[in-house]
Amino acid sequence: MTGTTRWYVGNLSHLASAAATASFFAGIAVVPWLLLATWSTTWTRGVEAAEERLLALDVLIPPQMGGRPAYDELVSAGAHLGVVGALVALLPASFWGEGLRRGCLALRDEDDTLTGWRARGALLPVLLVLPLLTAFVLGIGDRIAPLTPDGGGGGVGDMVLRVILGFHVVWLALGVVLTWVMRYVATGHPRWWVAFLGGFGTSAFVTGFLSGFQIFLAIPVDVGVPFGGLGFVGGVVAVGLWLYLLHAVLLVGWSVTQAIERRARAGDTPLSVTPPAAAAGGAS
Repeated sequence: MTGTTRWYVGNLSHLASAAATASFFAGIAVVPWLLLATWSTTWTRGVEAAEERLLALDVLIPPQMGGRPAYDELVSAGAHLGVVGALVALLPASFWGEGLRRGCLALRDEDDTLTGWRARGALLPVLLVLPLLTAFVLGIGDRIAPLTPDGGGGGVGDMVLRVILGFHVVWLALGVVLTWVMRYVATGHPRWWVAFLGGFGTSAFVTGFLSGFQIFLAIPVDVGVPFGGLGFVGGVVAVGLWLYLLHAVLLVGWSVTQAIERRARAGDTPLSVTPPAAAAGGAS
């Protein structure tokens, strides 16, 4: 095995462990974030009206794998979360920031103090824009729902429009969040324009994988078969695997963002792309 090959294989191995680290923390945080987003819709509409509106959007979720009952339960819990429940949910929600930062540190070893608390604190300002992003996504969702077969649509044109609108609204919302993540939550602290490019570029790929998850939910298979028919276990494992893939993509996006930042700092001086192992071999 050549030095170059060893370098790439080693980095892929690091990416796998880093994505696993980030996914573990994301598994703790994903439901609290969804609950907080759901609860924010009750601020202007009231609990009952907000819950009714969100339940009507379950037509956007493919029914084949039983995703709709889980969505309905999430909506009910989020709509009735209350102030105390929202405050309690902040702690597990903040763990996503810690997972992302630790995943980045696994890819680029550097000195970092108070990693968990710094990352969690840096992520919390996203909560300030979460209601606006949620309102934006749901506003488009209200217009997409009639384009689904259960909503009265179902033609090829409706499907294409639904996919295009759905992709772009999620891309824009995630782009805002990931720009902040690249700038303050992850390591490296790139300048704003680099964080913007990295955030929205990474968001495009993450959104594509989220669309893949939606297609996955439309496959009529029993995910509980490998676990003795325990569908709940199969569902948790399936979600965990998709979280892993999403964070692998996200960490690759962060790595590209860091490369852009290093190039920007170097100005017009070209950076060497020779893998460290290969360069060391040549020097000897």
